[in-house]
Amino acid sequence: MIEWIMITFLYMIMIKNQNKGEKTWRKKNEQKINNLKSKTKQYQAIFFPMIFSNNMFKNGLKVLYGESDHLLYYNQTVPEFPATDIDSKFPFQFFRKYVSRNYPLLIKGGAKDFPAVKKWNSQYFRKHYSEKRVTVTVTPNGYADGVASYEGKEYFFLPEETEMEFKDFLNVLHEQPLNYVAYIQQQNSNLTTHFSELLVDIEKEIDWASEAFDKEPDAVNFWMGDGRAITSMHKDPYENIYCVIDGYKDFILIPPLDLPYVPYKDYSVRQYQNVTTDSFDIAPVNNQEDISWIAVDPLQYNLIREYPDFFKKTRKFQVRVEKGDILYLPSLWFHHVRQSHECIAVNYWYDIEYSDPKYCYYQMLNELCRKSDRV
Repeated sequence: MIEWIMITFLYMIMIKNQNKGEKTWRKKNEQKINNLKSKTKQYQAIFFPMIFSNNMFKNGLKVLYGESDHLLYYNQTVPEFPATDIDSKFPFQFFRKYVSRNYPLLIKGGAKDFPAVKKWNSQYFRKHYSEKRVTVTVTPNGYADGVASYEGKEYFFLPEETEMEFKDFLNVLHEQPLNYVAYIQQQNSNLTTHFSELLVDIEKEIDWASEAFDKEPDAVNFWMGDGRAITSMHKDPYENIYCVIDGYKDFILIPPLDLPYVPYKDYSVRQYQNVTTDSFDIAPVNNQEDISWIAVDPLQYNLIREYPDFFKKTRKFQVRVEKGDILYLPSLWFHHVRQSHECIAVNYWYDIEYSDPKYCYYQMLNELCRKSDRV
């Protein structure tokens, strides 16, 4: 075991020096390094099966689950903080108590002073932006970017994208036609690129968040849609500041440490096309590989026998984000989202710190889980 550690250490030195361009050192030690790399593979072949066959991995998971349950997730509620208490010290407190611990926070009334909260709704958009062309995603079931069954087989479905005038989108929301669920949900900073005229009513960044993260948002997104639209359980590599402008959003959150109990499957990818109230087509997506996605919806309690660990072991935080509230959704937290009809929201994505040890530990856990499934 000591030799294996030394092998790994020497190999890291090789990489470090190679990156610096020190070719002389690499050439001088190349034969030794090749021998050490060969031994590393031999040790891995010996120790990895030993770890998993002796239940060391499962025992490690029990420790991880128990310690985090006692120290982090003993109270599965999202803490609240009143916006009236935000002061000059808040960015530091926010970072220390929540960002550094990768823990969610609901800031009650955090967005209530945005002009958008006082103005934006269907009537306002119909009056002021009726003829503006908008990109809308359409599905027959409300699940865009999610798993659904078609002719007895499960696929990962992308929504149909179509353009229409804002007033036509609002008409669809008002009428709620069967088998036709519309949602504005482009996640490409669409607020700054496609709805820039709305920026006068909204903050371009959240000052205390930008100060805490020490950066500006990577993207700012505008969301509006049907109450039947559901965001399937997933995670994002972003620190997410989620502001509800009108209506409410219901989140189900699962912490990243519960990854071992969140089942993934590989799915072929299809896209909805020609969606109407009577029918729809599906088509494969060119040059699209299968996608690994979470295999279960937290609302599908009938699947508890098939996925007992997911329903019995994952720690689920449920929180409603109401009009004028802000949710801090930490990076890598799994989340499932429902909403009120005609709900409007804006979220700010701040890029994750990939040099953060938490990200490295998560990647290690992810790799161990994949290896344990194969053994």
